[in-house]
Amino acid sequence: MGMDAEALGRRIGEARGRAGVTQAELATEVGIDRSAIAKIESGQRRVSAVELGRTAAALQMRIEWFLDDAPHALVSRRNAQDPGSPSPRIDAMAERITREVEFVLRHDDRITPAAVQARTMPETAAGAEELAATARNLLRVPLDGPCTGLAEKVAAVGLFPFSLDLGAESADAATVLLDTGGVAIVNGGLRVGRRRLALAHELGHFLVADDYAVDWRIAETLGAEHREALFDRFARALLLPAQSLRAVWEQHTSADGDTRTAAVRIASSYRVDMATLARRLIELGLAARPDADRIRATRTNRADIVELDLVVGDELAPPALPREYERAVLRLFRSESITAARAMDLLLDTWTEDMLPTLPQRGEDQIWQYI
Repeated sequence: MGMDAEALGRRIGEARGRAGVTQAELATEVGIDRSAIAKIESGQRRVSAVELGRTAAALQMRIEWFLDDAPHALVSRRNAQDPGSPSPRIDAMAERITREVEFVLRHDDRITPAAVQARTMPETAAGAEELAATARNLLRVPLDGPCTGLAEKVAAVGLFPFSLDLGAESADAATVLLDTGGVAIVNGGLRVGRRRLALAHELGHFLVADDYAVDWRIAETLGAEHREALFDRFARALLLPAQSLRAVWEQHTSADGDTRTAAVRIASSYRVDMATLARRLIELGLAARPDADRIRATRTNRADIVELDLVVGDELAPPALPREYERAVLRLFRSESITAARAMDLLLDTWTEDMLPTLPQRGEDQIWQYI
């Protein structure tokens, strides 16, 4: 296998710990004694190919992940954590997606993430606003007005966004920096406005070249750690640019005569959640806290959609994979570089095999070329 028993055993133990599985539980799944698992992890016993396959299945990993090094950014993060502590679910998903994306980048020469020059980390709120303006320019979005189609726009600058429902107890989002480009994982279980805010936040990490970042509850508290608070400010400024919001807020509050209707219109047009809009209005001095609290508690209903003719969008609805990435996987499948089963892995089991294109049947004379 190209790896000694001690190194392989150590990786099995690390993977088991990250999965939160005990030696006894893993032994039951593999069909061996707990003492055998202990010996494997300490390097005192070799693991057979069958046992390694069962171990991989039990820990929901691919066999080669035990044999190949994990992405550097993920290793760095794990080294900073308590040894043996279980990883959040988003960590496991980040590793899987990063490995799959790196595989596709190695084997498909037509998918080429854009190389973006790293920006300086902002140190002030004004700096975060400036970075948001820079990002809008990079995304080819006007400095005013809504930023729709955010997933496609960030993919075009090298950040591949994946939206998957990771559950209410998981983090909001994470970003992994690759040698070229990056990967963003958004918890698709969030509502659409929060999904967009999460992706905007991850774009900030990407632009300043953070190796790996996991964000649990984006913009949830005013007392957030300073660095993350600046990324929150960046995300709000990206989705709700100051000059534009000032203009439409004045326009709608004057025309509609009440803050609720104005908030419903603007949140729909800019595709943000009410909490994000309320926070942005406060930081721009456009609303007092009592008004902002009422906006935060506002829920857009069916009557609003009909009477105000609102835009109903569902960006990043899970499961959502980058279109360019999906095309690359299909190219690999059509060229028979990968099997249907491997294509399902690369597509994160969001497709079924019957969705794949039908490959041409080879004639007998063609088959002999491969023997």
